[in-house]
Amino acid sequence: MKFTLSWLHDHLETTATVGEICATLNRIGLEVEHVEQLGAQLEPFRTARIIEAVRHPNADRLQVCKVDTGPETGEVQVVCGAPNARAGIAVIFAPPGTYVPGLDTTIKAGKIRGEVSGGMLCSLRELGLGQETGGIAELPEDTLPGESYADFAGLDDTVIEIAITPNRGDALSVYGIARDLAAAGLGNLRPFLADTVEGTFESPLRWSISYPEACPWVLGRMVRDVKNGPAPQWLRDRLESIGLRSVSALVDITNLFTFDLGRPLHVFDARRIKGDTLTICRGANETIRALDGKDYIVTAEDCVIADGAGVQSVAGIMGGAETQVTDDTTDVFVECALFDPVHIALTGRRLGISSDARYRFERGVDQAMPVAALEAATRLIMDLCGGEASNVVSAGAQPHWQRNAKLRFERIAALGGLEIGQDEAVEILGHLGFEAKSRDEVSVTVAVPSWRNDVAQPVVLDPASTLSAERCMTLEKSVARIEPECDLIEEILRIRGLDQIAAVPLPPVSVVPGAAMTPARARVALARRVLAARGLMETIGFSFVAHDEAEKFGPAPESLRLLNPIAADLDQMRPTPLPGLLAAARRNTARGWPDLALFEIGAGFAEDGQTTIAAGLRAGRSPRRPGEAGETMTFLTAKADATDVLLSLGISPDALTTATEAPAWYHPGRSGVLRLGPKTVLAAFGELHPSLLRDAGFDAPVVAFEVFPDLIGDPKRRRKAAPDLSALQPVRRDFAFLAERDTPVEAVLRAARGAERTLITSVSLFDIYEDSKLPDGQKSIGIEVTLQPHDTSLTDAGIEEVSEKIVAAVFRATNATLRS
Repeated sequence: MKFTLSWLHDHLETTATVGEICATLNRIGLEVEHVEQLGAQLEPFRTARIIEAVRHPNADRLQVCKVDTGPETGEVQVVCGAPNARAGIAVIFAPPGTYVPGLDTTIKAGKIRGEVSGGMLCSLRELGLGQETGGIAELPEDTLPGESYADFAGLDDTVIEIAITPNRGDALSVYGIARDLAAAGLGNLRPFLADTVEGTFESPLRWSISYPEACPWVLGRMVRDVKNGPAPQWLRDRLESIGLRSVSALVDITNLFTFDLGRPLHVFDARRIKGDTLTICRGANETIRALDGKDYIVTAEDCVIADGAGVQSVAGIMGGAETQVTDDTTDVFVECALFDPVHIALTGRRLGISSDARYRFERGVDQAMPVAALEAATRLIMDLCGGEASNVVSAGAQPHWQRNAKLRFERIAALGGLEIGQDEAVEILGHLGFEAKSRDEVSVTVAVPSWRNDVAQPVVLDPASTLSAERCMTLEKSVARIEPECDLIEEILRIRGLDQIAAVPLPPVSVVPGAAMTPARARVALARRVLAARGLMETIGFSFVAHDEAEKFGPAPESLRLLNPIAADLDQMRPTPLPGLLAAARRNTARGWPDLALFEIGAGFAEDGQTTIAAGLRAGRSPRRPGEAGETMTFLTAKADATDVLLSLGISPDALTTATEAPAWYHPGRSGVLRLGPKTVLAAFGELHPSLLRDAGFDAPVVAFEVFPDLIGDPKRRRKAAPDLSALQPVRRDFAFLAERDTPVEAVLRAARGAERTLITSVSLFDIYEDSKLPDGQKSIGIEVTLQPHDTSLTDAGIEEVSEKIVAAVFRATNATLRS
């Protein structure tokens, strides 16, 4: 938001300097971003008078002028090529060393065609102040030489630019800024008074609203027999000082009110409007050429203003070229309306239109100002362009914006950290427009002004909320009571000065800071390092997949379907990261990279919540080594990946058991699960199901695994004991058992391990043998058992006793017998 110091003085009586104004703006939350002195670069230019002008002896189009530049520098000779340079006129003189902004050059003293030239006589275009090219600027006859041209022309103004937060729509006007500065004690606010303009005839145009959700209230009136043309100099200077281009008197008037009062207006050329009614309605996929020269298609979600011929304006954002005012305009219809901020923001975003009107409407404008603003705009149009005004016509009704807010005085210090007296708090609110309605010793109730749309807005929870009706009502009442009070406290603190609030550090929770990572996050980080060390490359995929793809990897309930997916084939929350990994493998294989090892650690979603899954996939063959061919991936490779992750996360290998209970998307005969205890499945592994691979376009096996780190409990904090190292030698014995072919090897190992826990330290498989020499339907399972004595060396009798216990335990568990 830009404004000039002189413009601010129209609304604020103050003797404060620019520095004091900027400091106050920063103190009350209107951050100053830039300050520019308009006349700073024009300071070297001086008024002067041509005493004599003669033709240059060596150039027909040049004249040698004797110029009076004032008492300090006296007479100076200047060579000038302007056709209007003549004796007696007052001019603008640039001495040597002056930077000329319109030419982007610096004046130097020298000779031109043999004649000395000690400066330059300038046009307004060369000063960057106009477009005239008929010669040098001619100043009034009574101009005295030697005066600063910036002071002479009133160009010593200052432009201040401030940053506006989205909630402060009221500060998007010079009047609103003056109101805040006056409340901060920097002067007195001049009241805004609009003289009523009595209509002399009935307006031939009427309003109609068929889209009240987007526009609840609109006013308008015709002004006929106007004469449009260039705006007066004061109006052009005011707009150009803040970076706006002057268009014409009628257009400049609407721009003036946009910045002066924060009240956007629009003027239609009444003779170009078809029919006798302007309707505020929804768009109907029509095309409108806007004032920026671009074509836009408006939909049923967009609010437009239409006449009998179609859309003539994107309501509240930009008018149409068809009904814009020109120099030939004689009758205008002035529109002043209230538009819903959300509808304005959505339409502006949809169409990609940025305008000063949109910027204000989507932040909220003064809901009580349309009548006064229309009267003031009518008066200015008639003053500058003539004409006579009709009666005011309207549609809809002024919204009920009146509301109260309550402040408990004790809360100012409790929430704001600053002790402020009750009288001072009420006075500050009064200066900001919050009129006190009632007050007692502990609180005050104020009426919220019409321009503060950000304070005490009603809170309504979503009707589709899963909360009970009683709970919704309780929350609405609680928020409606607390939020306005916080808004009022913020206003009081802001005007008093946020810089006066002492900085207070947050209380420390503990002298010793806690762990940076939770155990769950630490497990994920460790699993990531382990899988990367095993040669797998990490990928990051979407948390949603196609619905039909999700169904191949488990339940895909409708409750986990996306109502507004980013793509049609990404409409289901994934049950596992495997679909994304398989898709990535398919894309790489299609591009000539069939040997893959990928993993992802991310969320899997089910109706009862989400869980973290470390999933991996291998395809093709392992990397070749010198003298060795790459190995084909098998389900045992996937088991090794999953097992390594679990062991790194603190799971004891003795606690893991393997079972053939893998999910349906794995190969039924080449897969399994790793369990902790009888029920907890910590991982699944195996080849993916052949039908799944066939649908995905793979003609070779692909192995995968899923590890569920969330099912691993947090480690207990206990002091680690020193390892019990024995000084005696261990004893190793091999056993070969004959068992049925469907006997799980895991059952044999577990039974042998539990036969004598005080001596047996490890049991491992070293052989599985199947042959026709063995009895039908049986296999040989060879295991190695390590016995570690602690007190005394084992004797042959002791070893034999333990061996008998091992054979007996295996027989009881699996019916397997010792092979002879």
